Amino acid sequence: MSPTSTRRAHALALAATLVGWSFTAGPQRPRRRHPLVQAALGTALALTAGAPLGLRPPQLRSGLRLGGAAAGVVAATVAASTALPRVRSAMSERELPDRVGRWLALEIPLGTVWSEETAFRGALAVASSVAFGTAGGRLVQAIAFGLSHIPDARATGESVVGTVALTGLAGWLFGWLAQRSGSLAAPMLAHLAINEAGALAALVTQRRSGGGTLASAADRHQTANR
Repeated sequence: MSPTSTRRAHALALAATLVGWSFTAGPQRPRRRHPLVQAALGTALALTAGAPLGLRPPQLRSGLRLGGAAAGVVAATVAASTALPRVRSAMSERELPDRVGRWLALEIPLGTVWSEETAFRGALAVASSVAFGTAGGRLVQAIAFGLSHIPDARATGESVVGTVALTGLAGWLFGWLAQRSGSLAAPMLAHLAINEAGALAALVTQRRSGGGTLASAADRHQTANR
């Protein structure tokens, strides 16, 4: 096997491993594994792959600037979208975890954002760009990122094709942010804004409509004990 073929096989194997890993945790929501475990695994992959995290100056400053701008656009878009009845209806029906504080402060930032960015835009991006070039590498990690969200789509009853397409596009944009800034801080901020803004919007919408998470949790607890 030629060196090029070996590099490509390695990149595709890593992509398949990351996608396969997403299928091993079961169908429950929110994400099932401990966020610190997820974060540690993503970090280990990135360090093993020699991924340039860009979390020191001057790359960090560039990442914060670009990521902050992207996060601002995301937050404004999510806030504006809540004016649409269809969006508010979807947010009202979204199942939220009982431990909202842990979800917002630990599970999203570490278990989702940090772990996925270090794994996909860190380890996989490096391996796939070496094997397929910059554009091809970004496409490989974006496709893998989209496919890794199939279990989430199934668990929430969302369209699998739609979820894969949207998250794949997000993965491509996250990869562009990382390359443009030279820092994972940029895609991390954008990714964090998407998840946190969506979570907060759903939480506020449900509480305004009287379907708040705490009340829903209490109702489920009472029903289970009848």
